[in-house]
Amino acid sequence: MNSDLRREIILEHNQHPKHFGLVGNDFEKIKANNTSCIDQFDLEIKIVGDKLIDLHFAGEGCAISKSTTSIMCDLVIGKSIDEAKKIINNYLAMISERPYDKELLDEAIVFSEVYKQPNRITCATLTWSALSEYLETK
Repeated sequence: MNSDLRREIILEHNQHPKHFGLVGNDFEKIKANNTSCIDQFDLEIKIVGDKLIDLHFAGEGCAISKSTTSIMCDLVIGKSIDEAKKIINNYLAMISERPYDKELLDEAIVFSEVYKQPNRITCATLTWSALSEYLETK
């Protein structure tokens, strides 16, 4: 993927994030805060049975953290808990320069070169890691 398309996708999800705004009813809460910068998001998740049926977020952060959270929501909504874990694990492997299945990541592949900017890795993984930790309890 060329850098212009990569930048376009990131900016689109930053300026017009999907699933942005908290709903509040019948949702469990997850906090994702980066203590070294302004990135602070609240996630609301709804799981019925073994299926992640809805996920919303609100808060503030840089373009990387906001856009990656928007993309994450798109990728995991409608998936089983195991499928969501697999997507998240592949994303985190990609960010850590480990082998991963890019077919599972769709637009999240735009972050495949974040490792080149070590100071942005936390931005790119903040909500993914928070969701991963939450799903490990399910």
